[in-house]
Amino acid sequence: MEQIYSRRSIRKYKNAPVSKEMITDIFSAGRAAPSAKNRQPWKYIVFTDAPKTRLLDSMELGLNNAAGRLPDISQLKAGLADAWNTLRIMREAPVIIIVLNTNGTSPFIPTDVNGRITEICDSLSIGASIQNILLKAAGVGLGTLWIANTSYAYKEITDFIDTDCQLVGAIALGYPDEYPFERPRKLLDEIVEFRY
Repeated sequence: MEQIYSRRSIRKYKNAPVSKEMITDIFSAGRAAPSAKNRQPWKYIVFTDAPKTRLLDSMELGLNNAAGRLPDISQLKAGLADAWNTLRIMREAPVIIIVLNTNGTSPFIPTDVNGRITEICDSLSIGASIQNILLKAAGVGLGTLWIANTSYAYKEITDFIDTDCQLVGAIALGYPDEYPFERPRKLLDEIVEFRY
């Protein structure tokens, strides 16, 4: 349980490979997560070395394309700038894990109410699986970064990996080359309401 409080988002990684055995062990924790109706909607694709470079090249292409697609809204432009920084971090990490929802489809395709509810439940399930992965990684001395900026290059990444599954995000994984301080957290009174 210590990792719940000691885990940090890592944005700097050592240039050292992570063994397949360690990665597999980490996924055992992700697989143990609870899921809505026990659907277990998660799928993970692990990229290292040259395949990782090609994956991130597809993300770079997507970010370049996004610059022309986005409306001129400052929040979107700021998000795109952050996505470029995320891409830099991903290039430094020795391992990138793509996270998919096997029951989901593109978020750019309309769906009905039942589809939306299923997508929400599956997203929560995948989040639980990711959290287990992050905590297990921290427990064995690895650093991680939970990434959602892949959405700016959604089409390019899903085309590259050749999937119709919903792209949820990514996880950067490797040996940490930084040890950040704890980030501020809201007070319990701000997030918990008791009604008796």
